Amino acid sequence: MAENINDSIIDITEEMVWSYMPHRIEESHKGTYGKLLCVAGNNRFRGAAALAVEGALRTGCGIIALASVENVFNSIQSRLPECILHPCKMSDNGSISEEMAESLSAELQNDYTALMMGPGMGNNPDTVGLVRHLVSSAPCGVVLDADALNALSPLFSHPIERSQDPAYNAYTRSAADKKLYGEESTFKIPDWSRPIGSFPMIVTPHPGEMARLCNLTVAEVKANIEQVAVRFAMDNKCVTILKDHRTIIASPMGRIWRNVSGNSGLARGGSGDILAGMIGSFLALGMDATEAAICAVWLHGAAADRCADKLSKTGMLPHDIFPYLQEMFRENGR
Repeated sequence: MAENINDSIIDITEEMVWSYMPHRIEESHKGTYGKLLCVAGNNRFRGAAALAVEGALRTGCGIIALASVENVFNSIQSRLPECILHPCKMSDNGSISEEMAESLSAELQNDYTALMMGPGMGNNPDTVGLVRHLVSSAPCGVVLDADALNALSPLFSHPIERSQDPAYNAYTRSAADKKLYGEESTFKIPDWSRPIGSFPMIVTPHPGEMARLCNLTVAEVKANIEQVAVRFAMDNKCVTILKDHRTIIASPMGRIWRNVSGNSGLARGGSGDILAGMIGSFLALGMDATEAAICAVWLHGAAADRCADKLSKTGMLPHDIFPYLQEMFRENGR
């Protein structure tokens, strides 16, 4: 990688996105387009699960199941009847009980092609135990968002000695990077981290979540956003979507993309939940993890740009983007 990291950043283009997006096949069935399990929501944050599921349903995945507590289902059944419901025991704090870990692990053996966890799960011991169990045992690609990242943050935040992974040696660190991390320190590769070459993982932190994951301040993350994203991706062998005004996507091999779509109308609760569902859908479809991230981030922002033109940045709501997302799919033969 170049000494000046800015020289290696690729701006995401519309042409790039549509070159990655698969076409629907005439002779196909629902199983052709993957199977996604969403683990999301709790008694308080019911809308997060609904938005994540709709984000997945609107972006092509063939079968989508939601694992959550009963009160979440009550707000989803009439709105999203296409979603399969997997009832979960509720803990005393209103979240999915950690006791569901074995049951959900068994459910994932039923030909699921992706797992998405985090939106609205709540930050509590049940979520921590459940997420850590599922992420270490999932037989498919995993998307980690919101409270799933919070559950895992202690496992990321302690530096260890640099590994001898050749991917490291391809990255010449900038002066800012060396100041942040030192000459030899790196992020911890967690105990639950799966071997290189196994199922992919995508993480979707905003700067506050990334600060917790990396044991940095938010100011340090924002001032060095490209360096932080690429180091985290390489050190933890995951595609990293570092969400900001101009979201950065980094691959485990050290490549960096910058999103140029989107606007401040997305700066409200629920936007990230929809994005997480879209990423999970694309991963379940069988897309390459980095390409799934690129497409989801750009399409989410581009739909929001069209939405803002019609409804205004102030007046639009996160779910208002769906008609514009459908419009773009139609215009591009998807």
